[in-house]
Amino acid sequence: MKFVIQRVLKSSVSVDGEVVGAIDRGYMVLVGLGQGDDESIADKMIDKMVKLRIFEDEEGKTNLSIDDVGGQILLVSQFTLYANCKKGNRPSFIDALDPAESERLYEYIVKKTSERIAVVEKGIFGADMKVEILNDGPFTVILDSDEIIKKNS
Repeated sequence: MKFVIQRVLKSSVSVDGEVVGAIDRGYMVLVGLGQGDDESIADKMIDKMVKLRIFEDEEGKTNLSIDDVGGQILLVSQFTLYANCKKGNRPSFIDALDPAESERLYEYIVKKTSERIAVVEKGIFGADMKVEILNDGPFTVILDSDEIIKKNS
């Protein structure tokens, strides 16, 4: 599982010219799901994401979590985070989770994140989405379950 977390001042996602999700200050998160990912991994990744201290405190140090600042989250599914570009010039996506299972797990992530953060918006799974962000920093963090969870288990 991969979360690409961008700290934003605002972000939105549109499908067919209509905004389907929008947030103010918080995280725009691209969510990639891979083979072997499940709810237990999702729970650990969500916990890590909401506890990240990447917002500045009154002294300008990154000491505050998204909850500390009343931030919002926009979750956007993106299977291309599992692109394998080792051979040739056309990426392979064989490491990405099956679409049906991926959609189910993505919706689980949305639900569980909503239990921790007051405002959680989302894109539409499998749709051709246009994402707009006003990046804050820019500040981008990549959480990869292979590095954070699976190797430390």
